[in-house]
Amino acid sequence: MNLSIRNQLPGTVVTVTPGEVMATVKVRLEGGQDVTAAITAEAVDELNLAPGAAVHALFKSTEVALATAAVEGVSIRNQLPGTVDRVTRGGAMASVKVTVVGGALTAAITKDAVEDLGLTSGSSVVALIKSTEIALATD
Repeated sequence: MNLSIRNQLPGTVVTVTPGEVMATVKVRLEGGQDVTAAITAEAVDELNLAPGAAVHALFKSTEVALATAAVEGVSIRNQLPGTVDRVTRGGAMASVKVTVVGGALTAAITKDAVEDLGLTSGSSVVALIKSTEIALATD
């Protein structure tokens, strides 16, 4: 299956915290960073997710926010530090390719945000992704 979701980072399930309807799944990415996905309990069962399971963390580029440093005092748990590889500007939006340890991701943000943050190739950034915006896939 081919997907339009640009961000597909491989990893391994570390923990599954079940709930009545939703569960949180901590995934260690190949680069060593941890991300948390909030998915339905039904999905945990259907995908047979347990510690040690190989997964891909999937998230749309429109669900990635960028900051110029780690952000404290915010509910977003997933903060991946990286370096801007390339910025492609459009009329209103921009695509920002970010290299992170063990891979790369894309953020679709406004052109104004790129300019306000001063993002260029080589800029240090932190990619912010809400746990509810990360889907998990198995092979």
